[in-house]
Amino acid sequence: MFGTHFYHQKVRTCVAIFGKLFNNIYVVRPSSQLKVPLSYAPKQKYLERIRENPDLSANSQVAIKLPRMSFEITSFAYDATRQLTKVSNFNTFGTSNTNKQKFYSPVPYSVNFQLNVYAKSQDDALQIVEQILPTFNPQYTLTIKPFSTEYPDFKEDIPIVIQGLSFSDDFEGAMEQRRTIIYTLDFEMKVSFYGPINTSDIIRTSKATFFDIGAGLLDSDIGLERIDTTPDPTSVFGMPDSDFGFSNTITLLSDSA
Repeated sequence: MFGTHFYHQKVRTCVAIFGKLFNNIYVVRPSSQLKVPLSYAPKQKYLERIRENPDLSANSQVAIKLPRMSFEITSFAYDATRQLTKVSNFNTFGTSNTNKQKFYSPVPYSVNFQLNVYAKSQDDALQIVEQILPTFNPQYTLTIKPFSTEYPDFKEDIPIVIQGLSFSDDFEGAMEQRRTIIYTLDFEMKVSFYGPINTSDIIRTSKATFFDIGAGLLDSDIGLERIDTTPDPTSVFGMPDSDFGFSNTITLLSDSA
């Protein structure tokens, strides 16, 4: 039905920049400093891996070392409050001086992320959380280039808003169970999805004809002159709305009749 293939890797880019925000967090202890590992993984899968019993003789299972962090996309939702006029478009240079490239206004969506912090002590967990919360007040804005190849100068701001914080602690579990403190942070990323980039022709010749209305027989119109307007020079290569020079050719229609 649609027929035009395009792929701007927008979701992939959003996952990468969201993870990059939290890939340099450390936990400092009296005798050491530990960089907290970060990965893209569902919360439940991580919990199952943390709570597995290590068994080197059977299947080489090794207990996961804490603290760690994981994040995942939880939902997409259309954001009508940011929708622009659908016929608006952005223009740039084409492949030649006779065409241009353009794309229309994007479709706004809210992409929700969930960041989970796992630790075995409250102090480790709080060190991580306190390095994150002050950055969001309540949002942090990143600037990206959604079309780094086609539109290298086009930039877009992406706000990331923190929605809430919750935690759980299974300290009262069985003696043989590992203690796991989990802080869950919910974020909303305001993303815009763009359609295909189209190529269209540029109007490079304008013809205007002037008439003497009703001056002919039976109230017909008499053509007086025609003005042909073209870019000067004709090989100019620029934006569709560039303010370059023009050349006008005036033809007297009465002389040519």
